[in-house]
Amino acid sequence: VQLQASGGGLVQAGGSLRLSCAASGITLDYYAIGWFRQAPGKEREGVLCVSSRGSVYYADAVKGRFTASKDSAKDTVYLQMNSLKPEDTAVYYCAAEPQFLADRSKCSIYDSNYPSDYWGKGTQVTVSS
Repeated sequence: VQLQASGGGLVQAGGSLRLSCAASGITLDYYAIGWFRQAPGKEREGVLCVSSRGSVYYADAVKGRFTASKDSAKDTVYLQMNSLKPEDTAVYYCAAEPQFLADRSKCSIYDSNYPSDYWGKGTQVTVSS
């Protein structure tokens, strides 16, 4: 299983970025994808998740600003980040959660739900004020 997050960069406050999480070795028809972030000196936190059936659940901190979509043909999930704030600065990670036996319309933004082998390397997002 490989997950590759990309699309990070430097953006001014109020700007937008789109991150991609490309999965290989799995099909997202049976895996949820979670996006997480970790800022310097802070614990990792959930941003949002996309269930294998495409339902999206958001952390309160990003509701109304971030959205997600899935391209099943490419096994890729996109994280669209709008109205970015300096406090969104962090390394962003994506992870996969198997949903073979789970309710595929739901997903979790808690990182403990995601097996350690199903995490990709992060991509840095820096928002300047």
